[in-house]
Amino acid sequence: KPQQARRRALFCRPLEVALLEKPFVDDDSLSNKQQHTMSHGSKRLSIKRKFVADGVFYAELNELLTSELAEEGYAGVEVRTTPHRTELVIRATRTQNVLGENNRRIRELTSVVQKRFDFAEGAVELYAERVHNRGLCAQAQAESLKFKLLGGLAVRRACYGVVRFVMEAKAKGCEVIVTGKLRGQRAKAMKFGDGYMIKTGHAGQVYTDTAVRHVLMRQGVVGIKVAIMLPQDPRGIMGPKIPLDDVVTIMEPKEELSPAEMLAAQQEQAAQAAPAAAYPEAAEPVVEGMAPPMDMPPADAAPVVEEPVMEEGML
Repeated sequence: KPQQARRRALFCRPLEVALLEKPFVDDDSLSNKQQHTMSHGSKRLSIKRKFVADGVFYAELNELLTSELAEEGYAGVEVRTTPHRTELVIRATRTQNVLGENNRRIRELTSVVQKRFDFAEGAVELYAERVHNRGLCAQAQAESLKFKLLGGLAVRRACYGVVRFVMEAKAKGCEVIVTGKLRGQRAKAMKFGDGYMIKTGHAGQVYTDTAVRHVLMRQGVVGIKVAIMLPQDPRGIMGPKIPLDDVVTIMEPKEELSPAEMLAAQQEQAAQAAPAAAYPEAAEPVVEGMAPPMDMPPADAAPVVEEPVMEEGML
């Protein structure tokens, strides 16, 4: 379609040209941006339209950053919306190259995003965040494998190198799939894997990090898919906090006393209780504030007056 072709031409242009020219905006994208709550929060939207607009914004932004920051180890973007501005956090392995000399490149990207999505001046900010462990990041490993293949490295050697690097980063499992014209004119698929990999259920969505890249080789397009099974981390840094459903943790048993030790403890308790049973008065002294024993009258009781006994013959 002509609109899609013009959009594609927009992202293929250099950053300097995009900064000088006003990007092409068709009617459909303009209505979406006007309805987008992050850039135009004054207009009320239905929930469905809001989520669609947010998804379109994220997809287009991710495509732009993927093409621009491929060599810097781009590993995803996070959109944080605040009442005053929108913050875009770019995750990459080489954050210094993302920032550029004197933060020039990050300012250029900020200007491109602001003009493309019609943000107000100062309403959008871009930040760069370093990936903590690039061995557990599927997007970083997919980009690394892509440049290895473009450099002319053999497919098997490149894939096994990625799998070994991921497993050395303490991942539970890794799988690399390469499809296309690998050797000769016949297209085929090669799969390289190691470790433990869950692909179904909720655990497959939470624990598995997946990335797909397309490599434009001389003989044709080669597809790359990297899937990494993350480890469980209670802190939530290396992997998810929640444990797997089928993981059973066996606790250490409590120390149990031997029968001889139990008998000795019982005899000691009996020896301590014997003097108390022999001398109950000494064992149970009356303390102020305690109830007196049953055979003792209370302190505030009236004195008992004994009545005289009348003997026979007395008046």
